[in-house]
Amino acid sequence: MGQTDVYDEEGPIKIITLDHFWIDPTEVTNRQYAAFVKATGYKSVAELPVDPAAFGVPVEQIPPDMLLPGSALFKAPKQFSNNYHDWWEYVPGTNWKKPLGPTGPDMRPQDPVVHLAYKDMEAYANWRGGRIPTEAEWEYAARAGQKNYTKQPEQANSWQGIFPSLNKGTDGYKGISPVGCFEPNKWGLYDMIGNVWEVTSDFYAPQHDPQRPQNNPKGPSENNAYDPFNPAFSSHVMKGGSYLCAPNYCQRYRPAARTGRDPGLGASNVGFRLVYDSKEKAFRK
Repeated sequence: MGQTDVYDEEGPIKIITLDHFWIDPTEVTNRQYAAFVKATGYKSVAELPVDPAAFGVPVEQIPPDMLLPGSALFKAPKQFSNNYHDWWEYVPGTNWKKPLGPTGPDMRPQDPVVHLAYKDMEAYANWRGGRIPTEAEWEYAARAGQKNYTKQPEQANSWQGIFPSLNKGTDGYKGISPVGCFEPNKWGLYDMIGNVWEVTSDFYAPQHDPQRPQNNPKGPSENNAYDPFNPAFSSHVMKGGSYLCAPNYCQRYRPAARTGRDPGLGASNVGFRLVYDSKEKAFRK
């Protein structure tokens, strides 16, 4: 587990052991999430009124749009930029049903569900009888017995061109692709790399703790979590990169790659899949 020749936060390398588990072959799709919503009436965070207290600052300092239900949406700038504020925008009315914004098309059933907060993912997992994987479980499944690699994979939905302004789309997609469009890994798992980031249950710290137990390791406690890019919140680890990862910007289309994710906000390139502790739960209809 881990890698030391790309980004510092991916090390140190550690040998681990895991109890057996079952894992979804694809990311959770809109069709699957819609079945959960139909059965329970659940409303995602992006569909609910915003609590100003969650920002931790006086309400007059909060941009008005941020007080409306919505989510973070990627919009490619016309010119090259190194400032992520130029390509990320909080858009009211954006949610899993309207993943490209309120005036965009409806969700496509076979696309991975996006724009979910962590509590939305947990709610689905509880209903389905599974759970969100630990970082160690996710990385083990993504590696499928392979060693580290650093090249941009051909069989994955990632960014071809110069991020964030030029996407050649030579892999056939310039945004999210339906699950299972690319070859699976050696264990039959699709889109472990690319398409959308996948959230894990572990809280984030800038590196792996070498003192963690070797067997079934987990991340730090919520109180000990720290994300230098989002210090106000206890971020969760997300893995695998997304369709926005490019050689010139985010070389995280690798099993060992990791970054933090705000648990309270969804985004257009973040999804998840489930693991299960029994075969019966994994194959439950």
